Amino acid sequence: MLKNHLKLIWRSLKKDRQSYFLNLIGLSTGLACTFFIYLWVTDEWQVDKFNEKDSQVFLVKENRIKAGGIWTASSTSGPMAAAMKAELPEVLFAVSERDAGSMVVSIGENAVRANGKYSGKDLFKIFSYDLIEGSRDHAMDDKNSIVLSEPLALKLFGSTSGIIGKTVTLQQKDLYTVSGVYKTPPANATEQFDFVLQIDQLFATQEGIKRWSNTGCQTRVLLKEGTDIDAFNRKLSGFVTAQTNGETKHRTPFVKKYSEEYLHGNYENGVVSGGRIAYLKMFIIIGIFILLIACINFMNLSTAKASRRMKEIGIKKVAGASRSSLVIQYLGESVLLSCIALAIALLMVALLLPSFNTLTGKQLALTFDLKPAVIFLMIALFTGLLAGSYPALYLSGFKPVAVLKGRLSGPIGELWVRKGLVVFQFTISAVMVVSVMVVYKQIKFVQNKNLGYQRENVITFWREGKLSSDAHLEAFIGQVKNVPGVENATFIAHNMAGHNSGTSGIKWPGRDPDDRTEFENVAVSYGMLETMKFELKEGRAFSKDFASDSNAIIFNEAAIRYIGFKEPIGKTVELWGETRQIVGVVKDFHFESLHEEVKPLFFRLNPGATYVAAVKLKAGKEKETIAALGQLYSRFNPGFSFNYKFLDEGYRHMYAAENRISILSRYFAGLAILISCLGLFGLTAYTAQRRQKEIGVRKVVGASTGNVVMLLSRDFLKLVVLAILIAFPLAWWATSQWLEGFAYHITPGTGTFLIAGGAMLLITCITISYQAVKAALANPVISLRLE
Repeated sequence: MLKNHLKLIWRSLKKDRQSYFLNLIGLSTGLACTFFIYLWVTDEWQVDKFNEKDSQVFLVKENRIKAGGIWTASSTSGPMAAAMKAELPEVLFAVSERDAGSMVVSIGENAVRANGKYSGKDLFKIFSYDLIEGSRDHAMDDKNSIVLSEPLALKLFGSTSGIIGKTVTLQQKDLYTVSGVYKTPPANATEQFDFVLQIDQLFATQEGIKRWSNTGCQTRVLLKEGTDIDAFNRKLSGFVTAQTNGETKHRTPFVKKYSEEYLHGNYENGVVSGGRIAYLKMFIIIGIFILLIACINFMNLSTAKASRRMKEIGIKKVAGASRSSLVIQYLGESVLLSCIALAIALLMVALLLPSFNTLTGKQLALTFDLKPAVIFLMIALFTGLLAGSYPALYLSGFKPVAVLKGRLSGPIGELWVRKGLVVFQFTISAVMVVSVMVVYKQIKFVQNKNLGYQRENVITFWREGKLSSDAHLEAFIGQVKNVPGVENATFIAHNMAGHNSGTSGIKWPGRDPDDRTEFENVAVSYGMLETMKFELKEGRAFSKDFASDSNAIIFNEAAIRYIGFKEPIGKTVELWGETRQIVGVVKDFHFESLHEEVKPLFFRLNPGATYVAAVKLKAGKEKETIAALGQLYSRFNPGFSFNYKFLDEGYRHMYAAENRISILSRYFAGLAILISCLGLFGLTAYTAQRRQKEIGVRKVVGASTGNVVMLLSRDFLKLVVLAILIAFPLAWWATSQWLEGFAYHITPGTGTFLIAGGAMLLITCITISYQAVKAALANPVISLRLE
């Protein structure tokens, strides 16, 4: 019986190759899209979940009171970890951490630039980083120790074994003893680093970090299993206030599961408001819709060609075939086609996965483990059953007498179902097209918006080596300015790509003593405003002509508005107990992403507190200028490579997630339209074939080719227009919700919707024109003779 069913299924597939070929392309493309989305979503879901004790690893965050609401920060005070471990019995281990940045690690002449971090000694007790050399319990006991990643150890020593106890030099001056080697953190770990230093080393050299008033560290803790997190957070809420003897009341610490921060990292007024989880949900919905579109194609084409199989069904029923056997046959056709599509889809995924990884910045792999294999197979079977269920039940329900007499029940209902499915397909496609256009325009707006300063052709590099000494700054910056192609140069303590350092230590007449609103704190050297092209609203920049500028301060407009000064130039404020005179006000500029409103900020003249050199290059000869700067840097700072970045790289990095989502959306929207058009192409071919006699008669009586094309196209165009009208309100609502996440965003105009609608209609016309023109140009004599 099974063999006979397989033969019938195979013969049916061979008999109507075009229809099944279109179905095969649609299903395989839809399945491939679904698999790509599954791999991406699964990887995103697993980010930072590599720890063996994932349920016990938490990070400490703080809700800080500011004007008009609460700001949630991921930074804490340096002593936080030690105090929590000492005073809170629920805490098993705790570490304070801080980024160490890019450093030169060397053994003799072998120097390697690597990125590291400072951490407490319990790091490897909290996180499941795989130590291949050294003790997990004691690798970081000594503050002069360094733990290397496996790749860095291989670069320095050529091996990972036998290197414990050997020394390396950091920044060409400080000796550290190798106490361990760990494997590179997994690719789905957000924190990637090449070496770890004991944070006590940092505390010993930077006393300010040990103060409770400073929030320059991050804190991670391992809690006892079964800890009641809500109760623990209630206990922790007044911890900072208690440690500062009641002086700090505006900071409320709480713990959050470490692995949840990646997907749920956005906060509004102290409450989680989303994060990357929104993109996961969006792509899950996109994957489901694309799969539905592919299934709808199958259902539409199968029901549309039902009339061509009516006699076959009637004869089978007269001969004694049961409805169940017919259902099995038609479901079998669908499932077989789906399985073939599955094989093709997997081949497509295997071939395109490297390009997809490049696009998403991930390292996804198509593994054949039991779980994904079962999931993929279940998706294929579900797709086949869903796609074939309606035509199988519909076809098998025909009455043999009505079939053989050419009379079928319910053709109008079938037609409306088919039309409804076409409208559903193109509604989804239209929503995706409009959404993609809005996302693209917003990303373009973000990338091209005037930020209030010039980030183009500005390179930055860290102060290190001889540049760490304040005595060499002026000499070096003077030589840099003499390099041909350099427009200006300065030093600054900010990367212009987000919140770097804040303080609530500013006081002015009339300020509420309980107001703890933080101002962005930026230390600069001379020439900062001129180099970055900040625009002065009033006053002047810092100048060597004014010896008193060491006690001067420059605010942005947002700060002046918050303070409430009407004529700020010449007025004084108090910063950390010292009086400072306002000498300038710069127009507001964006130092954070456009998701945020411009916050209060001030510049203070303190070259010794800067850590980044910023060099403005003249346009047109950037390559030659950078090469000359590299030579100067090597002569001035021997032993250190010229490791520079363009300033706008950091700005673009803030929108990396949105940019990738925009690109992925364009691809998936294009594929959704393609799959929908495949179904429309097949339906047009069927309609032309079904109305072959009518077309012949019309041509005989004088109908033009244009009349026939319009006859075949009109009904489909009406459906697409209806789909567009339904889609536009949905698209407007969806894009408006997304744009609300930006403090500065575009307003989608009527043009966006008209362009999207016009594009959809044009694609529809192109899709159906081939079959319509082909039918219109056919010889009517042949079509009438066939009848």
